[in-house]
Amino acid sequence: MDWESVRQDFAVTRNYNYQNHAGIAPLHRRAAEAIREYADQVQQNVGLDQELYQRAERIRQRAAELLNANADEVTFVKNTSEGLSLVANGLNWNSGDNIVTTNAEFPANIYPWQALQNRGVKLRMVLEEDGRIPLEKLIEAVDSRTRVLTISSVQYASGFRSDLTALGDFCQSKGVFFCVDAIQSLGVFPIDVKAMNIDFLAADGHKWLCGPEGAGLFYVRKEVQGHLRPTCIGWASVKDMWQFHPYHFEFHDSARRYDSGSYNLPGIFGLGASIDWVLELGVERISQRLLHLTDRLVTGLQAKGYRIISPRQRSEASGIVAFVSDLHDLEAIQSHLQTEHRIVIAARRKRLRASPHVYNTEREIDQLIAALPKH
Repeated sequence: MDWESVRQDFAVTRNYNYQNHAGIAPLHRRAAEAIREYADQVQQNVGLDQELYQRAERIRQRAAELLNANADEVTFVKNTSEGLSLVANGLNWNSGDNIVTTNAEFPANIYPWQALQNRGVKLRMVLEEDGRIPLEKLIEAVDSRTRVLTISSVQYASGFRSDLTALGDFCQSKGVFFCVDAIQSLGVFPIDVKAMNIDFLAADGHKWLCGPEGAGLFYVRKEVQGHLRPTCIGWASVKDMWQFHPYHFEFHDSARRYDSGSYNLPGIFGLGASIDWVLELGVERISQRLLHLTDRLVTGLQAKGYRIISPRQRSEASGIVAFVSDLHDLEAIQSHLQTEHRIVIAARRKRLRASPHVYNTEREIDQLIAALPKH
């Protein structure tokens, strides 16, 4: 693969050695162009017909392809938090029900569930152990009152990649809804919602998809859509949405029932361009490149005396490398790298976190290693 040609689509490379794609990624050239094209079109012609929404339907098809879903199982959301909140607020709960998750989740996958506690719903958190979430501990936490098991496909602060297939099989066998926050893996590691028996999935595009903020995907398996009540309802939630009168209140027979009103079209068009880029490049090829770069990073960090938090078994490794030092102020290191070397990484949960993408080079990986103080 000619990775240098891929690199040409990322203007950020002219300014930074950027390795924080688990935070906010730079826009891919195509995404930026799609947003500009939309702005030019509506500046000159306004939105005079439904063609823009027809274009969004084509993007829905591509998004479904990325997930191995059907198009009627996918819709657009502002962000991951909105998708997870739709699940938390749309299911019917009884006092004494519980939800199983982990103590390593990003707040987007904690707060919507915590908000249910005033309804008598309990949140059970399985503890991270040495950067991992033990599968057997998640399984042990499920009982007869568990309604949902919700987890990140990749943990944001450790890079641990969960075995979604095993979890999905288990949840299906127990009649438990399986909900996935996929933002840290979508586009760079395979997500097959059918093979993984995922019921609900949410992810937005501003990380590994290299799309804009404020535009994401929400998947609801067709067979469970009847169990998830729409909680924000508007003109776009119903069949014949373009027939404004007479009123006819009947939900879409698809995930579009979770829409409410007008779409964030510039964001969706940017997201669509990013999805096209990922599908053309190939998720398997992307994941192989990421593992190559992060393996090189791990080897260099260990040689310099840093302790690696991120699991590196092939089934658990991701594009995130979290590492620590007992001798240095980690936030000071992060700030020094950015201001003095123009190398961008993050500090999360008392760990440094590097998350390169496929357009980063081996030279940039080595620059990061060389710029870090010795342990």
